[in-house]
Amino acid sequence: MTIEYLISFMVSVALLVAYLVMIRNKEFWLTMLYASVPVINLGYTLLSVAKTTAFAIFANDVVYLGSVFLSMFMFLTIVRLCGFTICKKHVIVCLSLGVVMFLMIATSGILPWYYKSVSLEVVDGVTRLVKEYGVLHPLYLVYLLGYFCAMIVTIVHAVKSRKIAKIKHAAFISGIVCSNLLVWIFEKFIQWDYEFLSVTYIISELLLLLVYWMMQDYVHKSDVPTAQVQERISVIFVDSSERAGKVKQLLAQLPDGVVLTARQIDILEGILAGKSRKEMAVDLHLSENTVKMHTTSLFKALKVSSREEIIAMIEA
Repeated sequence: MTIEYLISFMVSVALLVAYLVMIRNKEFWLTMLYASVPVINLGYTLLSVAKTTAFAIFANDVVYLGSVFLSMFMFLTIVRLCGFTICKKHVIVCLSLGVVMFLMIATSGILPWYYKSVSLEVVDGVTRLVKEYGVLHPLYLVYLLGYFCAMIVTIVHAVKSRKIAKIKHAAFISGIVCSNLLVWIFEKFIQWDYEFLSVTYIISELLLLLVYWMMQDYVHKSDVPTAQVQERISVIFVDSSERAGKVKQLLAQLPDGVVLTARQIDILEGILAGKSRKEMAVDLHLSENTVKMHTTSLFKALKVSSREEIIAMIEA
């Protein structure tokens, strides 16, 4: 099984490289998550070839180094994907918890707190660490469950506050979170020769990359609004009655059979408020490319070529 662990390590490194090369607008915490998975799989690989107890404990610590902070990185990644802002104090708290947890685990072989005792077992040429758990071991379960609960609460809050534009994004993220938790619990109650978490983490990387790609709202032909006739919106909710009047005035000037989509009206409100493309992207939780795409489609619907011409339509 050493070969399988080595393959998992190489695949996780390849995914990290692919992420760094392919994604231009990188999310820091997602980058750190991608960096932590190779560390975990490296630890599994080293453990499988360990010849001494001391080296096996070191390899086990490498696994935990990646695992402890992977939970933190996954949580912060989900917080960002859900559209929330991460404060410095939040990072300090998460980092402090991770350091304390790892230092507690690193006492293995020195103090009987996390493991009462450890010994080596070789099965089919692959080394395993046989552990007798200590009194502090349940704290790691509490640590993981705490993060998983925090992720679920974040996702639910994002859906309720409409930070996540589509329910399928929330479903994807929830599935990633729950699958990791289920595999970890499964491995705790059923002893297998192979650590399936090494593969689960890779699958999670692929799914998170897919979700990250979708939620960046990159421009695709399928995203371009068609010229289909839609029901005209009779009530417009904006933060200014004056701006609402201007929007209604522009809607009244549309040619017969032409209406604006809800997103185009969002962009129109932003233009009337004097907001830049970047400011609208932040407000609407879109990429600047997508704001540009919807702005272009708005200009076509209004038969104008600039913001200034939209303002002129109102003042005419």
